[in-house]
Amino acid sequence: MHFESYWLDTSAPFVNNSPDEHGGRCDVIVVGGGITGSAAALALAKKGARVILCEAETVGQAASGRNGGMCNNGFAQDYATLSQRIGTEWANRLYLAFDAGVDTVERLVREESIDCDFARMGKLKLAAKPEHFDKLARSQAMLAAGVDPDTRLVTKAELRDELGSDRYHGGLIFKKSAGMHVGRYVRGLARAAQARGAHILEHAPVLGLQRESAGAYVVQTPRGEIRAAQVLLASGISQVGPFGWIRRRIVPVGAFLIVTEPLPVDLLNRLMPTRRMATDTKNFVNFFRVTPDSRILFGGRARFATSNPRSDEKSGLILRQQMAAVFPELAHVRIDYCWGGMVDMTANRLPRAGAREGVYYSMGYSGHGTQMATLMGTLMAEIMDGRADLNPWKDFGWPAIPGHFGKPWFLPFVGAWYRLKDALQ
Repeated sequence: MHFESYWLDTSAPFVNNSPDEHGGRCDVIVVGGGITGSAAALALAKKGARVILCEAETVGQAASGRNGGMCNNGFAQDYATLSQRIGTEWANRLYLAFDAGVDTVERLVREESIDCDFARMGKLKLAAKPEHFDKLARSQAMLAAGVDPDTRLVTKAELRDELGSDRYHGGLIFKKSAGMHVGRYVRGLARAAQARGAHILEHAPVLGLQRESAGAYVVQTPRGEIRAAQVLLASGISQVGPFGWIRRRIVPVGAFLIVTEPLPVDLLNRLMPTRRMATDTKNFVNFFRVTPDSRILFGGRARFATSNPRSDEKSGLILRQQMAAVFPELAHVRIDYCWGGMVDMTANRLPRAGAREGVYYSMGYSGHGTQMATLMGTLMAEIMDGRADLNPWKDFGWPAIPGHFGKPWFLPFVGAWYRLKDALQ
């Protein structure tokens, strides 16, 4: 078993051709070499900006290369509940932003010739309990009437056409959703940005950030100082650098995944005949899909804990049991990969983007992942050029989380609460 990301292990490493000498000056410094940072560097370079991207480790090494490779439209939380909380008009506007995110991924894959197996096979949201199906039905009726007529409800009797499991009580199909090889995607974005002239500095954590009297910014890295007119923070849950303001507003939560050995096509046709991305309605969510090389990827919270080698291994054992409960035929297959990653969660599970004291930021995707990171990375190039009206999150405040100063000491308590909710709801 490999205790590393399947996506990173099965994609060609990013080859950094950026010269070491960049003069220490540029128009924009991008902090973070994941999907947001790479998409932003690409968009900024296309506009003619001199861009330097600083990545603390290597391109795609953090959350961007450690997720499920799902590119889903729709919210992680229940649409009807969110509409009630923020209003239907706002919910629909944000819903369309997620649609635009999937469209943006598809466009960049095509324009930059990124070989990442992007395919729109749709998403299936599965009701873990009978009452959850009622919530899905309510959401689907609202979606069909107001913002997404391509959604479709699947009853428990019809579910066999979608899934070879008796565990669920129906589902909701989002036809616009897609899947891809996310390791090839994020590294492909970085290659495209580099080809347009962006300088990508790996192993270059930002250790200091100051604003000069002339309005320019000075960034300190182990590879020297860099001066720029603008700075974009695309660093998610990074614990490196002088970004305490961000850390008080984001909770890093572990997500864990396993990937099986390659499986026979006839078995996959029984278990997941439509090859849709799948996720369930639990608070301790499970998600699963078929990989491009005919494996089953199965992931979820497993434990409310941070990711580290021991935590990943414990979580992998839990995920194997959960996978066998969903698909008994997989109880004894070999597990080839087991890994974890950190999700940058906000208090209300919606992203944040904007500027603070002149420094731009986009992060807090809360499991919405590849599509929103791509959209916001691309949009930030325009927002930083004076088009703040394009920011779908511009009207959302972002208060600090009480008692949170960067280290998620409260995760075990949150996990216990969610386990109780899953048991009672």
